[in-house]
Amino acid sequence: MKNEDRFDKWPDFRFNLEEIAGAIGDYGTLFPIVLGVAFVSNLNLGHILLFFSVWYIITGLYYKMPMPVEPMKAIGAIVIAGNLSKEEITASGMILGILFLILGFSKGMNFVQEKVPSSVVRGIQMGLALLLFKTSINFMIKDIILSLICITIIILFLITTKFTHITDISVIVILLIGIVIGFSKSGIPQIRILPLPTLIIPGIQDFLKGGWLLAISQAPLTITNAILSTSLLMQDLIHREVEPDKLSISIGLMNLTSVPFGGFPMCHGAGGLAAQYRFGARTGGSNIISGIILLPIALFFASPEFVAIIPLGVFGALLVFVAIELGKHSLKTDSYIVTITIAILALIINMTVAFIVGMVLAYSLTKITKNPLN
Repeated sequence: MKNEDRFDKWPDFRFNLEEIAGAIGDYGTLFPIVLGVAFVSNLNLGHILLFFSVWYIITGLYYKMPMPVEPMKAIGAIVIAGNLSKEEITASGMILGILFLILGFSKGMNFVQEKVPSSVVRGIQMGLALLLFKTSINFMIKDIILSLICITIIILFLITTKFTHITDISVIVILLIGIVIGFSKSGIPQIRILPLPTLIIPGIQDFLKGGWLLAISQAPLTITNAILSTSLLMQDLIHREVEPDKLSISIGLMNLTSVPFGGFPMCHGAGGLAAQYRFGARTGGSNIISGIILLPIALFFASPEFVAIIPLGVFGALLVFVAIELGKHSLKTDSYIVTITIAILALIINMTVAFIVGMVLAYSLTKITKNPLN
């Protein structure tokens, strides 16, 4: 094992090629969602990316380890499908921000962690891995040749780095390929300076609709994947303990300081952590690098045309390996029946139904085990 891969040797911050690759690795889940939201809603893409930039840097400085900052996926999917307004999106983010701030400061997440079996958390991880893989397939079929080239590059780097001391910069290489292809097809888009954010004030109907359609669907996913799964995966990968309540507080603060000014609801996430780690992130430096990269994009290059120059085939290739990394850790379950059931339901129905059924199944199996039939 390399010295830099020993968790007891990692510094709080590194700024090298591995951290840069890990920093970019999480963009495969960020850009597709925020681009889709920006296309169908009246939220400004630059303001969305600006707040992601700020919070990447803040979380890197605070946690001193890789800490994903991601768009809330359930909200993103519903917004893209249903074309909701920025006021309704803002209302949902404020509701969730208050909820998770209260849970964090009241130590409520520790209570939730004790009540949610690890097999359920692993099931959410596996379900998200399947959803990411499904998304990757949808992206890859739009540009299958480029996707296969990118996957081949990642595999070659994976093999090479296993037997040599070469740093895995595959994500940097394939993103550069994507940018070159995008420029060659569409040219260099116009540079625009980002206007100052303005306060968004939702009405009562926005809170009612945003709460019902968005917040209720997102809350179980945030509790399990963004908080409990992230905390568990952090121990698996980085071998450091991050209390769920601390993650809940940072999620609350991220949303209450961002969404009223045009940001998109954001959270942490096991998928993002798997992506960061897979491509080399080991310290808080990766988050700082992520924020620094996003800042000029938000300020000058945040037109949908500019960010959309990267072909979807590139994101599809990245998501395949993110899904594999996340799915690998979901196998560390103490009940395959519960975990696989949740994963299948998450794929064919939704995360909320999968979570509820998984909880009932896990507690039912526990009761049967404690009280076996004679």
